[in-house]
Amino acid sequence: MKAIEVTDLTRTFGQLVAVDHISFEVEQGEIFGFLGANGAGKTTTMMMLATALNPSSGMATVCGHDIVRDRNKVRESIAVVFEELSLDVDLTGRENLDFHACMYHLEKKTREERVSLALGLVGLRSKQNILVKHYSGGMQRRLEIARGMLTYPRVLFLDEPTLGLDVQTRRLLWDYARKLNGEFGTTILLTTHYVEEADYLCDRIAILEQGKIVVTDTPGGLKNSLGD
Repeated sequence: MKAIEVTDLTRTFGQLVAVDHISFEVEQGEIFGFLGANGAGKTTTMMMLATALNPSSGMATVCGHDIVRDRNKVRESIAVVFEELSLDVDLTGRENLDFHACMYHLEKKTREERVSLALGLVGLRSKQNILVKHYSGGMQRRLEIARGMLTYPRVLFLDEPTLGLDVQTRRLLWDYARKLNGEFGTTILLTTHYVEEADYLCDRIAILEQGKIVVTDTPGGLKNSLGD
């Protein structure tokens, strides 16, 4: 079974066609990237796959579940790190993760174990008791990724995960994403407009332009297609 299967997925806003009959598949355990300029349709596609937005037409499944008919099953299988910050900045890092784990009804012992593991994986264990309002932008991003790991999602959606971050922090986040993929086998779908980010992280890349997929290939294949 594919982690994600998409067929003729389309989304319109009035006369604007934001996503235009796109089709693609993502293998289990793959890191798949959407590369394109702002307005290319990357985030809209991700919002539909995460069941936050209904498609105008077409169909898609995530972990075998239809994104319209089986929303709850899809949501049980995924985690999402949105472009906009969604942490409670008046809580500590640990409190943010613990609250999120409570929402998923994890038992106390399991909750404590997973929170500690997630904080350690993203390098925030020493900062866990500091209010998030005092975190840097990079630390907040790392905490959001840690939060996404708590339920051991089969698919993790990362929407512009390093937007606005400095080069060093961006590279750290890349390594955390790879570690999550490698150690837990999590399928990752990310959107980005950074060519170097897609090149470093992704097994395959789909380039979007004006709501359409222009080409899909491995980073090496895309570079080789350009010649010398």
